[in-house]
Amino acid sequence: MWGHGDFASWSKNGGMTIHGRSDTTLNPGGVRIGTAEIYRVVEQHADVLESLVFGQDFDNDVRIVLAVRLRPEISLSDSLIADLKTRIRNACTPRHVPAVVISVADLPRTRSNKLVELAVADAVNGRPVRNLEAIANPEAIIAIVNALKQ
Repeated sequence: MWGHGDFASWSKNGGMTIHGRSDTTLNPGGVRIGTAEIYRVVEQHADVLESLVFGQDFDNDVRIVLAVRLRPEISLSDSLIADLKTRIRNACTPRHVPAVVISVADLPRTRSNKLVELAVADAVNGRPVRNLEAIANPEAIIAIVNALKQ
């Protein structure tokens, strides 16, 4: 048996639908939120190539941070941030809306191309990054940490 870290279901015709990453649950204000719910909304946006959601310890709670990799000709603007937040609020709940949205050139992933939410959460929260040797582009983690310091 092999666990791939995504939620999936079989169709009646024998196919499989991958619903999203299942390895992270956020807990802002004590409410458990699955990251896949946010990804489903954000990655439908035409300007977003891919995204990464993680929790950052903040003010005795956890705030949701959304890192997006945008199409090359797009830059992160206040109107794009507002649009993403509105879409998330409407499709999910107000608790799902990220407190911070940042744009990055690349998102960190394993050598097998899986995005690494937990490694980013560890780094931004000052914990040692687990399985750093499995990350193909650790510089992307550093870029996210630096973006949150600005």
